[in-house]
Amino acid sequence: MNWSIIIIIVTQILFTTSDLLARNYMPKQGFSLETFLSSWFLIYFLIRIIAMFGQLYVFTVIELGKTMALFGAFSIILANVLGLLVLKEILSPGAYIGVSLAVIAFIVLALT
Repeated sequence: MNWSIIIIIVTQILFTTSDLLARNYMPKQGFSLETFLSSWFLIYFLIRIIAMFGQLYVFTVIELGKTMALFGAFSIILANVLGLLVLKEILSPGAYIGVSLAVIAFIVLALT
């Protein structure tokens, strides 16, 4: 497998992990200075910095349109899988059809 694709996948996993971390803590602690000085926010911020470097690397080796299409496809897949498995969020069948169509569209864009 191409290293760029692996970096896209790992980078998106890091972004999604940090999103789950924020989703867990932000409703509990709110949008305050105390929240942004907490240890979980430091971990959140470090994860996003590492992911950003991966994203910047990919931007240098793959065309922008294809890069964003791949990030979009992996983002939609990860968000929905983790939403179902971790957050126990179940969407309607129509929503899953829409998600599937969006992923297919991104993949077609990335591969053409």
